[in-house]
Amino acid sequence: MNDESVFCEMINLIRREILKTDDKVPYLINDGQLITSTSYWDSDRAKEGFLFLTYNAYAARVLVPDSQLQLLTEMRTGKHVIISAGPRAGKSGRDGVELMFEDHSDSPFAVHLDEVQVDGFFPDSANEWKFVVTVWTRSGLQMKLPGRYRSVLHIPFLLPWDEKRDVPA
Repeated sequence: MNDESVFCEMINLIRREILKTDDKVPYLINDGQLITSTSYWDSDRAKEGFLFLTYNAYAARVLVPDSQLQLLTEMRTGKHVIISAGPRAGKSGRDGVELMFEDHSDSPFAVHLDEVQVDGFFPDSANEWKFVVTVWTRSGLQMKLPGRYRSVLHIPFLLPWDEKRDVPA
């Protein structure tokens, strides 16, 4: 067992025993917007094919598991990413997040995440925050795009950004 493995085990033990957190929530070690280490890649959630979204230092980071690497081709079509948050339709009021990789076509690529696939603080107003969306795989950083955030009445939303509609009153 190397030093990083020992450190990961210590972090997981602290999370389980002291913080009483769920093993399904991966730990991340950050260097600003960068992810320097995470337990996500070998987690049950990653093995099940679930993406994970975390926010730190003005960056929304999308973690893509090994089994979903084909999504990168679609993600790369985006010019920017619109993150919409709100209750998921048909999911008993559970919150969710939509990541729409806006390419200005009639059908931009989008993924929908459940609240358990999201960790970290997101801004209340896209107008007040400027951030980037980075996409990560086990191999490291794959792409970086401008991001915008909005709260919506329901997910899926799947509408382009509208300066009049999406700017808070």
